[in-house]
Amino acid sequence: MDIDDVQLTSQNVPSNFNAAEADNLEDIEKQFAVKAVQHMETYWSILEKVKGSTLRLTKLDDEIYAHLLKDFPDFDPAETIDEDKMKSKQGKERWRNFMMAYDKRVDDYNFGTMMRTGPKFEYGQNEVIFVPRMQFYAVEIARNRKGLNDWIYEQAQAEKAKKASS
Repeated sequence: MDIDDVQLTSQNVPSNFNAAEADNLEDIEKQFAVKAVQHMETYWSILEKVKGSTLRLTKLDDEIYAHLLKDFPDFDPAETIDEDKMKSKQGKERWRNFMMAYDKRVDDYNFGTMMRTGPKFEYGQNEVIFVPRMQFYAVEIARNRKGLNDWIYEQAQAEKAKKASS
């Protein structure tokens, strides 16, 4: 299964829209938050139905994974992400350089997305950070390749079997 098959569609941005000059209107912020939550819920739902180790998030998963390993050789997908380190001046620069390779190649590559800080727990108020979509893809592709999200599928299937036998 490929997440692109179930991705949410976004409205086309007007050609004359300039994000740097746009007002930070409350309605726009709410729309972004709704999209981020929808993406989070969709991804979790997919992980409950398909083992993460068999899931492709983009058509470029192999390239993204190889690029992550090259640019972040010390990254361990099993570890909890240190948000302060990731969002430090140096961290932001490293990730910005990584992400820009996917401009015009991955839809919504810089769109805000909710990401779990670690693979061992569900989405929760204290377990998520807001990141650009490419960071989400890179981290989750690595977690999936290592089988770190398979427990979600296994747990959901066990619950499903338990309900069916009741």
